[in-house]
Amino acid sequence: MRIHIINPSDDAFGVGVITPRWVYVLAAATPRKYGDPIITDETLEKINPEIIQKGDVVGIGIHTANAYRGYQIGKIARERGAWVVYGGIHSTLFPEEAHELGAAHAVVKGDGDIAWGEAIEGCEQGAPERIYDGGRVASENFLRARWDLLPPKSYMWASVQTVRGCPKHCSFCSVWRTDGQKPRQRAAHPIVQEVVELRRLGYRFIALADDNFYPVTLTDIELAEKQGNAQRVAELKAMRAERFELMEQLSKLPKDMVFFTQITMEAAEDPLFLAAMSKARIKGALVGVEAVTEEGLKAVFKDFNYSGENLVEKLKTFRKHDVHVLGSFIFGLPTDREDTFRATAELAKKSDMTFAQFVVMTPFPGTVDFNKWEKDLGDKAERFHGVPVTRYWQLPSEIRPKRYSPHPTMTVDEIRANTQKVWDSFYEFKAVWQRAKCVKSLKARLAFVLISKLYRQMYANTGITTDSARRKSATQWSRWIAKPCLKLFRAKPMPELPMPAASPTAFPIMGD
Repeated sequence: MRIHIINPSDDAFGVGVITPRWVYVLAAATPRKYGDPIITDETLEKINPEIIQKGDVVGIGIHTANAYRGYQIGKIARERGAWVVYGGIHSTLFPEEAHELGAAHAVVKGDGDIAWGEAIEGCEQGAPERIYDGGRVASENFLRARWDLLPPKSYMWASVQTVRGCPKHCSFCSVWRTDGQKPRQRAAHPIVQEVVELRRLGYRFIALADDNFYPVTLTDIELAEKQGNAQRVAELKAMRAERFELMEQLSKLPKDMVFFTQITMEAAEDPLFLAAMSKARIKGALVGVEAVTEEGLKAVFKDFNYSGENLVEKLKTFRKHDVHVLGSFIFGLPTDREDTFRATAELAKKSDMTFAQFVVMTPFPGTVDFNKWEKDLGDKAERFHGVPVTRYWQLPSEIRPKRYSPHPTMTVDEIRANTQKVWDSFYEFKAVWQRAKCVKSLKARLAFVLISKLYRQMYANTGITTDSARRKSATQWSRWIAKPCLKLFRAKPMPELPMPAASPTAFPIMGD
């Protein structure tokens, strides 16, 4: 019996941008008596069904966007006599759907660190349970990924997770519902162990793959102090100190290493934290701006963010600390109007962002927005090829509608066309070349332009367009650009790299 772990994808780019960490965590969760699992990441190349044999166990991790492709693979695997097990966010939300549409024998809900091994054992015994509830594993039980199984020269960036869960409650996000609002933060030592292992393999660019690298804000601590909750204050300060210890250890690693993460705007109010990020060479951060107006932010339950000129200044604060921002914006909010697109494009350029992404509002399962949308439509939901629009992921990507919920003043095509114009404006050559000044040498500036082109091709053209020919062309362009980009990011392996020593220093908590 062989074990397969598959990451489904409609588009194969030949080279991956970031390692799919969950795949290698499940590899670590695979009992050693079954040998090393066979890993297939379809963002690299499509799976060859011939490798799946009768009696094998096939694990398929799906999110909403790749669920249809995942179900296709599941049906193929079952037809070949294999056991089929699903996991991932989408399976956690819709476990029965994986049985009905994906030919599942079993579904793992929640974290797979422990439950995946249990599912494999159940398949070996010929009687897997229908549902395995992995729940939310405590941070001390998070498994280290099996990075020794990485295919050589396939990914530009590696990825390490430092925390699961997010204390926020944004209406468009499902993380706080599936992973919880209580952050489960790993200790610094096991995180750095993984980072060192990856640098030994030749990865010098590493994504700290968290939904929020800043799980404890200064406001959180101040509020707990005002409430007189000494236990909560101590807990929060300990978590904050652990963040600083992590960044201190990262700063001791080879100077050619660069880190990237995802963080909330509130970090701009915390100069000590930003300074520690800079020292640790956390050079980039995806910041969820979402909207540039107060009305837009309230619409997505993100009114802790800033708007207008305040937003520009806060974004510039990151840059002042040598942290480059990848700003994320959402279009299609009910408060958006025709001039919102132009205003967003202008603000993105004005605020010294290094990269930006502009997405069309999509109601994802598990979110407040999805629940409201589905409830409002009820039985009146429009159907596409017999499938209600509220189950859009059950359609092939080439016929899947790109905008689902109605807008009070704009049509679907208007929103999509205006979104594409903003991408075009932000990534026009002149603007990209101007932003490339953030690096010093001519070679680095040319690399910056190439990377900007790749980012636009992979996340704009393939994500927005409904034209299959344009999508195919964008994918091919991405394959061509990705190969030289890979050489820019990789470095000579350092197999003898030691672990940095832990710091004996007490870190400042509130600026003291």
